[in-house]
Amino acid sequence: MDVDTGIDDALAIAYAAHSPELELVALTTCFGNIPVEEATRNTLFMLEKLGKSVPVYEGAGAPLCGTLKKHYARHIHGEDGLGNAWREEPLGHKSDIAASDYMIQQVKERPHEMTIIAVGPLTNLALAMEKAPEIVPLIGEVVVMGGAVTVPGNATPYGEANMVADPEAAAVVFASGVRLKLVGLDVTLQTLLSSDHLEMWRSAGHELGLWLAEMTEFYVDVYESLYPGIGGCGLHDPLAVGVAIDPSLVSCETMRVTVVTEGEAAGQTVGSYEGEPRIEVCMKVDAERFLQHFLSRVV
Repeated sequence: MDVDTGIDDALAIAYAAHSPELELVALTTCFGNIPVEEATRNTLFMLEKLGKSVPVYEGAGAPLCGTLKKHYARHIHGEDGLGNAWREEPLGHKSDIAASDYMIQQVKERPHEMTIIAVGPLTNLALAMEKAPEIVPLIGEVVVMGGAVTVPGNATPYGEANMVADPEAAAVVFASGVRLKLVGLDVTLQTLLSSDHLEMWRSAGHELGLWLAEMTEFYVDVYESLYPGIGGCGLHDPLAVGVAIDPSLVSCETMRVTVVTEGEAAGQTVGSYEGEPRIEVCMKVDAERFLQHFLSRVV
C-alpha cells in the first residue's frame, strides 16, 4: 500500500491488515494530506495500534516537478493528519530504502504477483517507473484511489486531491500501460460512514474501535460542514482496498484517461473511449455490500 496517511488512509490500513485475502507486504509513504515525514509517523503509529509488524518505506516529499501544487489537507484530516487523535511517537522506525527503490525491488523479485494499492499522490510509483521502466509489465495490478472522471473534483472544481497534488506523476502512471483500476470520486462519494457507525465502534468497547471512532469523528464533522446533510464521510481509500479484495464490488468501463498537468484545471482526469493505453475506471459501486464488508473487518 502506498499511503499519505490521513484519516481514510488509516481506516484503509486497518481494513487491509484485517483482510486475510491480502498479504500486506509493506507500506510506502508519500506527501499529500500531510508532509511525508508525518505520513510515515502516522503509518507507524497505525501499525502499532493494529499490533501489526509491517515494514514502512518513506518516499517522496514533493511532486515530480519539485513544487507543491496544493496545500496540505490539515483542515480535512486534522493538524496531525489523524483527526487530532494522535497520542505518542511510535516505537517503530522506517526502513532505510526509499519507497520507489523498494517498489522496483519487490516487483522484480515477485513478477506479475504484486498489487500496488495507491491511495495518495502517485509520485512514488511514477519515480519507480521512470527509474526502472522495465517493471511496468511485471506489476500485477495497480489499484488507484484518485481522479474524478465523470464528477467534479474535491480539491478544485476540476480535480481530485491526489491528482491535483501531483498531476505529472499521475500522467506518467496512466500513460505507462500498467494494468490499472481507477477508484475515483465517481464511486467513493457513494460510500458513507455515518456517526451511527462510530457509535457502534464505541459501544463495542474495544480499544481500537474507540480510537478509530475518535479519529473519524473529526472527518465526519468536516464532511457535514462541507456537504450539509450528507450523513457521513466518504470512504475513499478503504474502497480501493475493498476493490483489491473483491473486484465485484464495482463495475468498470475501460477507457483512456489523461491528466491535465497545467493551468487551473491541473489534476483533472479526462476519460475517452478512443486511444491507448486504457485503464479500468470504476463507474458504479455496490455501496451497501462494500460498507458491510468494511465494517466487518476494520475493527
